[in-house]
Amino acid sequence: MRNRINTLLEKLLLVIMAVMLISVIWQVVSRYLLGSPSTLTDEIASFSLIWLGLYGAAYATGKELHLAIDLIPASTIDKAPIFFTGLVAFAIVLFAVCVMVVGGINLCYLTFLLAQKSAALEIPLGWIYSAVPISGMLITYFSLDIFFERRNQLKKANGLH
Repeated sequence: MRNRINTLLEKLLLVIMAVMLISVIWQVVSRYLLGSPSTLTDEIASFSLIWLGLYGAAYATGKELHLAIDLIPASTIDKAPIFFTGLVAFAIVLFAVCVMVVGGINLCYLTFLLAQKSAALEIPLGWIYSAVPISGMLITYFSLDIFFERRNQLKKANGLH
């Protein structure tokens, strides 16, 4: 399941990158060659960058490419690898659920409630911000899936069932 979601995310990220690239190129062409800058391209590029960052973070989590900072010595982790793997997964899930999912849903709800729209495109901002809770849910799923997979591998390697 994780591989299918990652494949879908990969394709989505390519489309978003292409939209952003075309938008920025058109902005440059319309400003410097045509002398009349496009009013839409700035928002398209901004929203694409937001989505690229959020969905890219989910993709990186699913591929286990996200940033990791080693604060605990490897010798300590080797003594209780399942515990430390769970600790990392718990921290990621806690952040993703509390900040991204719950906070993102509240943000979307509030922007829909206030009927906020983007200035140039007139798109409801709730649709733009929906990337926050969706990517939070994906990060949560990927983190839990990776944790259970890693736990099972460690148990199998140690002869535990």
